[in-house]
Amino acid sequence: MFTGIIEEVGTVQAIRQGAASASLTIRADKVLQGSHLGDSIAVNGVCLTVTALSPTTFTADAVHETMNRTSFHLLHHGSPVNLERAMAANGRFGGHLVTGHVDGTGTVTSVSRDDNAVWYTIRAGNELLRYIVEKGSITVDGISLTVANVTGTDFSISVIPFTTAHTTLQYLRRGSTVNLETDIIGKYTEKFLNLSPPNHSHKNIVYQDLKYRMED
Repeated sequence: MFTGIIEEVGTVQAIRQGAASASLTIRADKVLQGSHLGDSIAVNGVCLTVTALSPTTFTADAVHETMNRTSFHLLHHGSPVNLERAMAANGRFGGHLVTGHVDGTGTVTSVSRDDNAVWYTIRAGNELLRYIVEKGSITVDGISLTVANVTGTDFSISVIPFTTAHTTLQYLRRGSTVNLETDIIGKYTEKFLNLSPPNHSHKNIVYQDLKYRMED
């Protein structure tokens, strides 16, 4: 489990591509402190397991599913990445509940300044937008952020200078691809209520029951 509070920005030192997977070696500093083989580190919001350590780097594997769901296929030597160690049991939740299991990607459509803040508008598919609500939480490349606005095709965030300066948000431009993890509470609520996702063919029992109750 993570919080979405980025500890440092690391740098991709090497990528070894497999047939549909990859092994990443990342140069870092702070997240290496106290880390051991088998520990979890979030890289741009993706929970990865440390498979090798050196005094200045760690290595982790990304499987086929990870490569399909995330922007990892766009990483290259020298790419900056957001890093966060898994939260300790006695730690503080400075952001929100982040699993490190990316739901999909979005595309930055605009970046604009508003006094000391920076607005980012990100286009995403309906399968992600249905879980994104105004003033709710969203994880963008591993960063815990508050949703400022949502439309039928995108959402916007307003970011303070400190967050921009200490994460990879400073490098985002129009057309940039970002990893998105929606708030897990919404997904669990949907599952518990047995709600159907969009375009599902079968009838939703809970929805129909509520509908009939309202009509009675």
